[in-house]
Parts: sequence; C-alpha cells; structure tokens
Amino acid sequence: MPGMSRRSLIGGAAVAAVGFPMINAGAYQLGTVRTYSRRAVDLVRRSIVVDMLAPLKIEFDQAFYRAPLSEKDAAEFRASGITGFHHAFGIGGPTAREQALTQLATVGNFVARNSHVFTAVGRAADLVRAKRDGKAAVIMGLQNADQFQKPEDVEFFYGLGLRCAQLTYNSQNRIGSGSTERVDGGVSDFGVSIIEAMNKAGMLIDVSHSGDRTTLDAIASSPKPIAITHSNCRALVGHPRAKPDEAIRAVAAKGGVMGITGVRNFVSRSDPTTVAHIVDHIDHVAKLVGIEHVGIGTDSDLNGYDDVSPEMNKRLRGAYKDSYAFREKIDVDGFDHPRKMYDLTEELIRRRYSDENISAVLGGNFKRLLTSTWGA
Repeated sequence: MPGMSRRSLIGGAAVAAVGFPMINAGAYQLGTVRTYSRRAVDLVRRSIVVDMLAPLKIEFDQAFYRAPLSEKDAAEFRASGITGFHHAFGIGGPTAREQALTQLATVGNFVARNSHVFTAVGRAADLVRAKRDGKAAVIMGLQNADQFQKPEDVEFFYGLGLRCAQLTYNSQNRIGSGSTERVDGGVSDFGVSIIEAMNKAGMLIDVSHSGDRTTLDAIASSPKPIAITHSNCRALVGHPRAKPDEAIRAVAAKGGVMGITGVRNFVSRSDPTTVAHIVDHIDHVAKLVGIEHVGIGTDSDLNGYDDVSPEMNKRLRGAYKDSYAFREKIDVDGFDHPRKMYDLTEELIRRRYSDENISAVLGGNFKRLLTSTWGA
C-alpha cells in the first residue's frame, strides 16, 4: 500500500482486532489484515504466552518510556495475545551499573504509569494474574551482568525488580566471554560467585549471548536450571550467536528452556526467511531434547526492527561486529507485526503439534522454569 508503512497498517488493524470477528466457519479475522483459524485463536487466548526477550519498544533514547502510552500502542499490546514480556536491553562497560539503574527506574515507572495495560512481575503467579486480568506482564531483565560489581549486588538488584540477567553480552566481561569474542575463556572465579548469588536470590540466569565454553561452564556451575532466552540452533544456521547441540542438550539436562528468536540472520542462511524457518528451530530442539525444553524469545518488540528510522537502523547495525552478518532485512517475513504469535501458532498447527505442546511452546515451558526459579 503506497505511502503507508507496515506498522501503520498493522497498528490500525490492532484497534479493530479486539472483538475477533468471525468471517467464516472456524476462521477469525483479526482486524483488517490477517485471518486465523479458530483453533489458533483459542490456543493463544487460553495459553499463558511468554516472549522471553521482548523489549516493549526498541529505542535507544527511551523517549517512548517517558511519554504517555498512546491508545494505538495500548491496543497493539492487548491484541498481541502475549501475556509476559521479558523486557531487556544490552548494557555494559564502566557505566553499566548506572545504565542498569536508569533502565529499571525508567521502565518500572512506565509500567506503573500505565497500569491499565501493564503489570510488573515478581513471582510466577503474576503471570497468571495478568492473564486473568487481560494485562501484559513485564519481566524486568538485563542483557549483561556488568552491573554486578560484587556478589551482594545480585540481591540489591533483585530488590529493585530484576528477575533475569544474562551473564555476558557479546563481549568479554569479568564473568565470562560473549559469543563474538575471538577467544572464549569460560566462566571466571568471579563468575562462579555471581552464579551462586543469582541462584540464592532466585534470579534467572541467561546465557543467550555467551560464548560456547562460557555457556557450558555456566550450566555446569549452576545447580539450578538456567535459560537460553533467545537464540537459535547452530546446526541449522551456522551463526556464532546460535547454540550448538551440545549446549542445548546441557541446558535441557538441567531442566532449562531455550527460546527461539525471529532475528532473520539467526533463523536461516539465505532468503526468503519465513515463520516456517523459525518453527524448523523449534522442531530441532524438540527432536533433540524434548518439547518441554523449547519456547519463544523473539528478540524484538511487537513491530520488529525494519520499521525503525534510517538513523536508528544505522546505529543498531553499527553496534555489532561484522560476524553478526545482518542482511537487508532484520525481521522474518510474516513475523513482524503485533499478532505474530498467531502466525507462529498456525505453523505449529500445520506441523501437527498437539494443543498441549503448542501451549507449552507458547509459554508453558518458560512459566514452569520461572516458577521453579522465582517460586509460585
């Protein structure tokens, strides 16, 4: 449609989507854009859907979080079908602690000011309450652990609402190595102390961006299950940010869960790249270690990356090493709009997944892990 962005088109439809008008036997039209089967709509409606890496808005200057929430944005969150949003951005460097405090304060205030749409998460029961109340539950996370200058800092940040933290981002820190470092030295002695503190506090450990040896060391060092909240399978895509089968097996053996992302260059080696390719990764994990160890961590906001301004697109791409190998598009075709979970559900239905297994992938598996980590 000339002159109209994808976000404008989908966003306008989101307001009309609340009623789920039925247009033929067993099919529902959500707004004016997409039609979904009754089974898919019912599955999303009754499942606790958890996106284990879903910043509320991809934005560097955080202006979105300081402004009033628009009715259009509120409608998109309500129409998404997502119960839990793990909100986390990358931080790091000498000012990591200040960055972390600013993010927690800014987003926490945003959630509180918009309590008609959002609710904060402290325990797994908050996800159930959010589903009951028709709200979006926000899980506060950070994509690094540089904010922990000593083990006691873990309890401090837990008290501020932090419920999940990656041990590393892409680069080396005091804890271990990131996935794009030339050499991976594994988890340090300091890192072991942080892992112990996170287990004691009940904070979920995440190794999505960690290097291979650091990932395996972290799993071995933690007596409790940990997560790969947002990564894909290296056996299918060959990307350094994807996880090898050895790591997937190790996470599952401890009772952890791996979330599959929708970042294009992590999903397939070449174009076209569609929702079917995302489900190929779900298939791979399910066949490798069992359906109970796979979930979703889209690694994007509701509308994805490709509608951001040219300036922000340039800044975003410039923040990563060449090994990330971004292509012209970052989003996956058909997985770049607020109701993408319905598209994912339709593909799982096409592959003859049972209702029980679809609900597990959509959020049941991560809810189980979060319950065991935080308590009911």
